[in-house]
Amino acid sequence: MIGASREALAAGRENLNSLTDNTSVDAAKLAEELSAVTALLDREVSLRRVLTDPARSGQDKADLVGSLLGRQVSGPTVDLVSGLVRSRWSGGRDLVDSVEELAAYGEIIAAQRAGKLDDLEDELFRFGRVVAGSHELRAALTEPKAGPAAKAELVHKLLGGRAQPGTVRLVTSLVTNPRGRSLEQGLTSFAKLAADRRDRVVALVTTASPLSDGQKERLSGALAKLYGRAVLLNIDVDPEVVGGVRVQIGDEIIDGTVSSRLAGARQALEG
Repeated sequence: MIGASREALAAGRENLNSLTDNTSVDAAKLAEELSAVTALLDREVSLRRVLTDPARSGQDKADLVGSLLGRQVSGPTVDLVSGLVRSRWSGGRDLVDSVEELAAYGEIIAAQRAGKLDDLEDELFRFGRVVAGSHELRAALTEPKAGPAAKAELVHKLLGGRAQPGTVRLVTSLVTNPRGRSLEQGLTSFAKLAADRRDRVVALVTTASPLSDGQKERLSGALAKLYGRAVLLNIDVDPEVVGGVRVQIGDEIIDGTVSSRLAGARQALEG
């Protein structure tokens, strides 16, 4: 996303933060309603063209949102979407992507309010590991021929009662309406949003053997110094990992073949 669309999304996130600063606004309900708006805009091509048409005034587009959604969703959702359509967009798909991202961000805010954001982050990561380890499960969740209802039911069987409600909703939205993303891409994007909420980065750490609590603390401290931000460790164990430890942050990979970058991390593990 570039140019006007990026600026519009940034403004939308600020509006979402302002709305949810008010404790009377139900962040989880807002997220659920934004997911419904995402589905509507994804389905109705002509509507999103109208709502991103630069020839129409922002107020006209906001009025249209009010008339379409006013009786379907809550006031905060109408206000947020109205603000989005007042902005300029580089393309109609960018509007849909942004509403979807704000829906996920709303779930993250709701989890943080409940003191469950750590749980949500861990559950998303663990679910991704489970899916990566089972070809049959991944196929069942991503097979185009399988209907959304069947996929949603499978997610609830896997996670219902075992994970936070926000985790279940996020995964359900991803498998029922992937919108061109892989399951892995979607889970990674959720993890990044959660990290951004707390101004930290996520590191996928693969080690040859399990780490002690002390080793985890020292490693996160070393990586925080390296990247200048707090670091959340998602840890996987693989006895065959090169050099004993492999760290991935975003698109950057530090492994045993990059000794100069990994030296500090190794020293941290050794204490």
